[in-house]
Amino acid sequence: MRRYPRVRWLMIAFCFFAIAINYIDRINLAIAAPHIKKDLGLDDTSMGLILGAFFWTYALMQIPAGRLLDRLGARAGLAIAVGWWSLFTVVTAFGRGFGSLFASRLLLGIGESGGNPGCAKVVYSWFAKKERATASGIFDAGPRAGSAIALPLVAWLISTWDWETSFVVTGALGLAWVAIWLLFYREPEAMKGLNPEQRENLLADRGVQTVDKNEKVNIAGLFRFRTVWGMMIGFFCMNFATYFFVTWFPTYLTMAHGFSLKELGTIGAIPALMGIPGSLLGGITSDWLYRKGFSLTTARKSCLIAGMLLSSVIAFAAFTSSVTVILTLFSLTYAGLAFTAANIWTLPADVAPNSGYVGTLGGIQNFAGNLAGIVTASFTGLMLTLSHGSFVVPLLVAGGICLVGALNFMFVMGKIEPLAIEKNQQVSGVVAADHKA
Repeated sequence: MRRYPRVRWLMIAFCFFAIAINYIDRINLAIAAPHIKKDLGLDDTSMGLILGAFFWTYALMQIPAGRLLDRLGARAGLAIAVGWWSLFTVVTAFGRGFGSLFASRLLLGIGESGGNPGCAKVVYSWFAKKERATASGIFDAGPRAGSAIALPLVAWLISTWDWETSFVVTGALGLAWVAIWLLFYREPEAMKGLNPEQRENLLADRGVQTVDKNEKVNIAGLFRFRTVWGMMIGFFCMNFATYFFVTWFPTYLTMAHGFSLKELGTIGAIPALMGIPGSLLGGITSDWLYRKGFSLTTARKSCLIAGMLLSSVIAFAAFTSSVTVILTLFSLTYAGLAFTAANIWTLPADVAPNSGYVGTLGGIQNFAGNLAGIVTASFTGLMLTLSHGSFVVPLLVAGGICLVGALNFMFVMGKIEPLAIEKNQQVSGVVAADHKA
C-alpha cells in the first residue's frame, strides 16, 4: 500500500477550523437578529436584506477569489481571506442602523468568498484522488461544526454581555487562526522534513498535472461544459436549503416555536451537530465506492443524489408543530445536505484539467451556490412579511428544490473526469463542449 505524508491530516484539520470559523462569523448575525431588530428598530424585510447582503459579494467574488487562490496558492490566499472576513466581523459590532450593517455584511462576504475554494486547493495539494472525498468531508464538516458552535457560543455571549460583544469575540477567532496557519502551512513540494518516498507517492497520485502560474486560463470557456453546469445547478439547489439554516433557522425556532436563548443554544444545535457525521460519512462512502472498483462518476453521483433526496424531508416540517419531529426532520435534512456537500467539494479537483483550474472551478460552483443565499434570505423575509410570520411556504419550497437538485445530479451532470481542455484552447479561448455521459 502506497504511503503518503501523515502531516496531510493536520493540513485538512486547519481547513476544518477555518470553515468552522467562517460559518460562526456568518451565522452570528442570524442568532443576534431578534436582538438587533429590537435594539435598532428594524422590520423583517430590512433584516432579511441585511442577512442576504453577505451573499451578494460572497457570490460575486467567488470566481475572482478562485483565480486569486490559483495564483497565490493556499497559504497566502487563505490567510488573506480569513484575515479579511475576521476584521469585518468585528466591524459589524459597530453597526448602528440598516446602512452600516448592510455595508459590513457586504464587506464580510468579500473575504469569506476565498474560504471554500482555498480549502479545495489544499485538498488537491495534499491528498491523492482515492482520499479526496474523505478529505473534503473533513473540511466540509466545518460548516456543521461552526453552526453547532455558533448557537451556544453566540447565545451565551449575547445573554452575558450584548450582541456587539458576540461579533468582536467571533472575529478574534479568525485572526488567531491566521497567525497559526502562516506559521505551519506549506505546500508538500516545499515542506521540509517529509519522507521523500511519501512525498513522491503523493505528487504522483494527485491525479492532475501542475500548470505554470503565469499560464492564462480561459474562464469563459469553462461554461461550455455540461459538467460545470451540473456542478453549478446542484450547488444552488443544495445551498437553497443550507442557507435557510444559516439565515432564518434561529429566528424560525424563536418565532414559530418559542425557543429561548438557552434552548436555541442547546437543543437548537442538534441539527447542525448531525451534519458533522453526515459530512464525514459522505466523503468516506464515496471514496470507499471508488476503491471498491466503481467508476469515479458512480462513486460521486450516487452520494450526491442520495444526500439531496434525504434533505428534501425539510418540507414535512411545514405540517407539524411537534418540536421533536421538527428537530428530527431538520437533523435528517442537515445530515443529507452535509453528505452531499462532502462530494460537491471533491468535484473541482476531480474535473480540473490541471492544478491551475482547481480554485477557479471551486469559485464557479460556489458562485452559483451562493446565489441561493441571496434568494433564500430575501425570499423568506418577504414570505414572513406577506404571511404574517408563517414559515410554511419557505419550508415547502426548500424541500422541492432539494428534489430538483437530485434530478440535476442524475440527468444534467455528465461524467466525473478531467475536462478535456487542450493547451492551445486555453490560450485561444476555444473550448470543446463536454460530451454527454
